[in-house]
Amino acid sequence: MSFAKRTLAERWLQGAYQGSRWLSPLRPLGALYQWAMARREREYSSGQKATWKAPVPVIVVGNITLGGTGKSPLVAWLAGWLVAQGLSPGIVSRGYGGNAPSYPLLVTADTNVVESGDEPLMLAQQTGLPVAADPNRVRGVQALIEKGCDIILSDDGLQHLALDRDIELVVVDGDRGLGNGRCLPAGPLRESPSRLQRVDAVIINGDSQPSLSLTPSIMQAATTMQLAPLRWRRLDDGARFPLAPLPFTLPVHAVAGIGHPERFFRTLSALGVEGEWHPLADHQHFSAGALSFADTRPVIMTAKDAVKCYALAPPNSWVLDVEASLPPEFEHWLAARLSALS
Repeated sequence: MSFAKRTLAERWLQGAYQGSRWLSPLRPLGALYQWAMARREREYSSGQKATWKAPVPVIVVGNITLGGTGKSPLVAWLAGWLVAQGLSPGIVSRGYGGNAPSYPLLVTADTNVVESGDEPLMLAQQTGLPVAADPNRVRGVQALIEKGCDIILSDDGLQHLALDRDIELVVVDGDRGLGNGRCLPAGPLRESPSRLQRVDAVIINGDSQPSLSLTPSIMQAATTMQLAPLRWRRLDDGARFPLAPLPFTLPVHAVAGIGHPERFFRTLSALGVEGEWHPLADHQHFSAGALSFADTRPVIMTAKDAVKCYALAPPNSWVLDVEASLPPEFEHWLAARLSALS
């Protein structure tokens, strides 16, 4: 159950993924949006609109749907993999939900989340790498290059075409796929499904379902990524604990202000965690009242939510850290692509 009523936007997103008929009158607007996005892409590819080419390789991690797909865990995995190859990556993010006094904002583990937004701060804490938050991706990349970065990861940057890119990786949610297959506002798509045919790799987060809505050729070439629980982390002091035995008592209150809360709750259930589930809006703004329950049960949250809750959460609050894993074949492919770029 949820302690907050689902907003109209959340109900719309659920309907878009489930193919609700009440969205049918919006199909003409969806077709118009799809046409506009295709035209915009042609303008950039033809040179009518300018793009900026960085002097270092740029890898864009994005999606073509609204709602969470697992982009940030993939960025964190890529960052660690690139470091292991002897490179010095930097991460650029729009900084959604943040409001910095000036940009670019170079995010560190101690940056105020109000300025950075949740995902840049989470990535800075997870990777220890230079992270730039800037609505102007080009400016953010330039700041990272000045810091000595020799390769750039752009988190959620597929539609930011002013920044040229060398590799495009698109993440698709294995549970929800492309929803009803229609563009905004008739469906959850930011671009036409045909966009997947022009990216370098499609990565499916989790086991794909029959309703994934991907063509057989894309399904055959896609890479599967798994998000696996890593450890429990106590929020107030950062102490880390193994997944078993559980370091807290049951039942719990579990909150998730991410794009697909149900995935988080299923993971908790698989770990033997029982209690009440509280799905929230993606990038939820938290308050002390929102995390105050009538009982003293432990509160469990995601790493993305945790960066906003250090000063708000009750003492018995816990974070479930997760990590992405990808097959060796993807590592070999990526190494070959980077070698070809150099």
